[in-house]
Amino acid sequence: MAGVGLGAEGGAGLEEIAAGPALPNMTTPHVATLISAPEIAVKIRELGSRIAMDQPGRPIHLVGVLKGSFIFMADLARAIPAEVSCDFLRVTSYKGTNSTGEVRFETDLTEPIEGRITVLVEDIIDTGTTMDALLRVLRARNPAKLLVCSLLHKPSRTKVTVPIDYLGFTIPDRFVVGYGLDFEGRFRNLPYVGVVEGM
Repeated sequence: MAGVGLGAEGGAGLEEIAAGPALPNMTTPHVATLISAPEIAVKIRELGSRIAMDQPGRPIHLVGVLKGSFIFMADLARAIPAEVSCDFLRVTSYKGTNSTGEVRFETDLTEPIEGRITVLVEDIIDTGTTMDALLRVLRARNPAKLLVCSLLHKPSRTKVTVPIDYLGFTIPDRFVVGYGLDFEGRFRNLPYVGVVEGM
């Protein structure tokens, strides 16, 4: 999604593509907008400012949970007015639209987080199972602080309560796609968060 940024130098900007790309042919279900691109852009600017204000003058290390967080984390990193570094890990706990309840680590971090202010960046927290497992693993690596930033939260599906230090939006129990979230690999590129009609 080149040229889609939060700042003045980010090209067209989210506001200009709020409608999103056209969905291909009739075999693709319709996606109804739940949270628009401009709403997301405003919220990310707020989150970035808050993260920097809470850790004045200190470097921030973002850890994105792949694959869903990659768009959110890219925009969040640019919205933090501080020194920012980034790393990623990858876990899986979903099959189709349902969480299996089993977390499997596929890719680990490439840099140590010991002594660093670390913000774990997630696209969505619903049952809390995945985040709980990640926090237990990462706390054992002795970061100076370990904070959680999630774009979305579905409180109605909570099985394990986890701390969310920075939250974008609370949403109802609907299966959502777009802005990095997918359904079987599709719809990640939509610049808004939407609901696939009929699901």
